[in-house]
Amino acid sequence: MISPTMPPAGGRVADAPAAVIQAAALTKCYGTTVTALDALTITVGAGVTGLIGANGAGKSTLVKILLGLLEPTGGTASVLGRDCVTDGFAIRTLTGYMPEHDCLPPDVTATELVTHFGRMSGLPASAARERAADSLRHVGLYEERYRQIGTYSTGMRQRVKLAQALVGDPRLLLLDEPTNGLDPAGRTAMLELIARIGSEFGISILVASHLLGEIEQICDQVVAIDGGRLLRADTISSVTKASAVLLVEVDEGAELLQAELIRRGLTPAPFQRGLLVQLAGDETYDVIRDSVADLGLPLSRMEQRRHRIEELFRADPALAAVLPASQPTGASSGS
Repeated sequence: MISPTMPPAGGRVADAPAAVIQAAALTKCYGTTVTALDALTITVGAGVTGLIGANGAGKSTLVKILLGLLEPTGGTASVLGRDCVTDGFAIRTLTGYMPEHDCLPPDVTATELVTHFGRMSGLPASAARERAADSLRHVGLYEERYRQIGTYSTGMRQRVKLAQALVGDPRLLLLDEPTNGLDPAGRTAMLELIARIGSEFGISILVASHLLGEIEQICDQVVAIDGGRLLRADTISSVTKASAVLLVEVDEGAELLQAELIRRGLTPAPFQRGLLVQLAGDETYDVIRDSVADLGLPLSRMEQRRHRIEELFRADPALAAVLPASQPTGASSGS
């Protein structure tokens, strides 16, 4: 679905394949000492997908391979059904790319730059100017479009990069660290803009980021990589589903409650202002309720704890203390 104010460029509105991005045993080595991607196998469907990993995890290398700008050492990759090695040019005509680093010329206006990218995508001059204005309007720069980019703030420059990625009517956006250099308010505004583009335009988006909270906030799916290897690829809802652990918070007396629960056969572990307790069934709720009541403690919260995306990368010691030794925690789950 394309917004009525942003007509399709070149009439490319064919249905996208079920798999927007596919990679099989994808490997990229730099020399003999650095392996940026290590036999990475993923399938990414439509929607907004987060590519999450620490700096140096291989995110930017993967994006460049997907764009056909970098040839893999081994394995295969395809975007929108096209091979990344042999069909790189076709892929780049169907995708929009927002690079991580600031690479905008300071002495041209936003309109001039975005119109130029529209022409590069194959639009006639008049259509490129019209779509440039539409793209800059959608990213909130319409009133400032005739200013030279060198006079823009960091947040405005990031929006120009997003506008140029949009101008060619892409079926897929590849955004590399889109909130790079922004303050908290700027990050929030950029994330809201990305989410709106995904929902209103129906464009699939891959967001590469090292900030876990951002991915959880706007994405439908997540692909987590570490050292070039896949940790987990799943929906956000599956990654953050409720665990078999209860979070119990009391305004005071957490140590007293912990001792009482141990006396009654449970194994609570301290966690922030409360306790984590393995959920063994409805009777666990009863034991906690009775213990709180008998001690006369002010119970502020008791609920199943939800997993956090952080646990894909590191195990939580508090969870390890309450889960059975045979139950995986953190990144080992679903790897």
